[in-house]
Amino acid sequence: MARRKTSPDEGQLEPSFEDALAGLESIVEAMEHENLPLEDLVSHYEKGSALLKRCESILDSARERIELITLRNEATESPTKTGTQTAAHSQSESTDDTDDDDIRLF
Repeated sequence: MARRKTSPDEGQLEPSFEDALAGLESIVEAMEHENLPLEDLVSHYEKGSALLKRCESILDSARERIELITLRNEATESPTKTGTQTAAHSQSESTDDTDDDDIRLF
């Protein structure tokens, strides 16, 4: 289900990701294969740039949502993992203290 939002400064509907991508592909196709005057090429480039910015914005938002979901899932799964990792880490730290003569990089 595609959502559209009203742009506060333009009062127009912003295209969904799929609509913006299709529009961008159409513009690229026209610029590559049609013999357009310079003014039309610049106009197409301007529209394409705006559509690209819209696609990138939607992708960034989706990426952030996926990262949040992943973090939430890790937070619900990690209490048992964290306890064992902390115990193992503490044990390795105690053995590191006895080897003061060794040079450690990590």
